[in-house]
Amino acid sequence: MERVEIVIIRNGERQSAEFLCDTKNVTITFVMLDGYTKSYSGSDFYNCFGDVRQEHQDISFLCKGAMINVHPSSMSSQMTQGVKAYELTLGKCATRDDIVNIFDYEEKNLTNDPEVQKKFFMQWIESDIIES
Repeated sequence: MERVEIVIIRNGERQSAEFLCDTKNVTITFVMLDGYTKSYSGSDFYNCFGDVRQEHQDISFLCKGAMINVHPSSMSSQMTQGVKAYELTLGKCATRDDIVNIFDYEEKNLTNDPEVQKKFFMQWIESDIIES
């Protein structure tokens, strides 16, 4: 079980929280300072994190995986269980330099709605990709 400390904003206050990541069962257990704990299972950790965010609309998760333009490829989902994903730019081909850890700190361009991320991903696919 891997323990990941993250930063959240809840009720206007920055707080620490934890994700306990079970790689065997692909489960994230979300743990807050007040003792709240809930587990989420899925096909990969990116999807589990999406479920956590969707259920906690009142909390901002300051993580790369909450960015509107972050999405894993099929290969990164399989190889890293969704912990690594691409930070995508419309019109630009994704490269190794665009790979991020979904639990790394970020505070810009965030969403709690996985559908917003899916829509951006589809826009990126349809954008005119210029090879780097």
